[in-house]
Amino acid sequence: MRNKSPLSISRFLLALMMAVLACNLPFITSPPSQAPDVPPALVTVPTTSADTPTASTPTVAVAHLMRPSDTAPIQGSFVYDVDTTGTGPEGRAPYGDSYKINRLERPFEQNMTYVPDLDIVTFNLNKDTNWYYISIQLSGTNPNDSHDIDYGVEIDLNHDGFGDYLVWAHPPYTSAWDASNVKVFKDTNHDTGGLSGEQSDAPFNGNGYDKIIFDGGQGDDPDLAWVRIGVGQYATVQFAIKKLLPGSSFMMGVWADAGLKDATKFDYNDRFTEEQAGSPERNEKYYPLKALFAVDNTCWEAFGFKATGYEPKLCPREEPKPGTKTSCQDPQQYYVDQAGCIAAGCRWCTYATGGMGCEIPHCTAP
Repeated sequence: MRNKSPLSISRFLLALMMAVLACNLPFITSPPSQAPDVPPALVTVPTTSADTPTASTPTVAVAHLMRPSDTAPIQGSFVYDVDTTGTGPEGRAPYGDSYKINRLERPFEQNMTYVPDLDIVTFNLNKDTNWYYISIQLSGTNPNDSHDIDYGVEIDLNHDGFGDYLVWAHPPYTSAWDASNVKVFKDTNHDTGGLSGEQSDAPFNGNGYDKIIFDGGQGDDPDLAWVRIGVGQYATVQFAIKKLLPGSSFMMGVWADAGLKDATKFDYNDRFTEEQAGSPERNEKYYPLKALFAVDNTCWEAFGFKATGYEPKLCPREEPKPGTKTSCQDPQQYYVDQAGCIAAGCRWCTYATGGMGCEIPHCTAP
């Protein structure tokens, strides 16, 4: 065995001394342990059923390029809905809730308390160079009441009874044009009318208006839709919609909703049977309201084209004034309103007055 040289021993002793010194120096420490990088949690704003189908995004300032006119026209012809003012305090609608064809006259809480600000009386459409203005007259005067009412405009581009767009606004409302509380929904798979476009197809489980294309200014066009209130006697609520959205030929109806408020469940009469939904008319066998309440809608009016009269959900033709007798011809074709039916010399048939065959109120020969 060879002896180590003095040089090797010296090198070993030097390395040993340096190691001892390093272990005792206060400024040489091990780096502190660090937690691994974790991405921050994504924060989303919780949504209600009215905000379906997708989660809301954080508020972002919107730069608007154009606004509707403050002096929008309110003129021309009006589309009339059933006015429940007279019988509402009695906890009933006078008529006009034709459930099987999606005509809902339900401006009541589930306990049949009447809500005037849910009761649509008329709507009206006017236009200027860039905008359509839809004015909704309510029986009440306070769209910001405690019922948290949403108002809407439903648009059918190809006149088939299936809505293509739904412009929807939620409170609070102001007297100035506001886009921050407006959404525009689109139906991408043609199922807003269930299977038939008009008739109740309950129970039906489609997804209704399944895509949001405008949310408070967020979307391809930051100026697409606006709402304001208190414009005048015939415009308790008023919408302004860019003309490019519906184009020049379409059908349209309006909504007031403090109940389901869920765009993915349109049409509501496809979600519940009439027995499940209940009825607001005391002479109907399903009275009172049950699953479907606090909602009012209108028939659809044709704009930009001449209706054939066979379009689903189309508003009835002009009815004779009450007291003006005419011959009772094609009563079910011409009259869906009790007053117009009787004024024409026809008979208004209901379950209570006509028995079997009159479960759905309709106009018939005397």
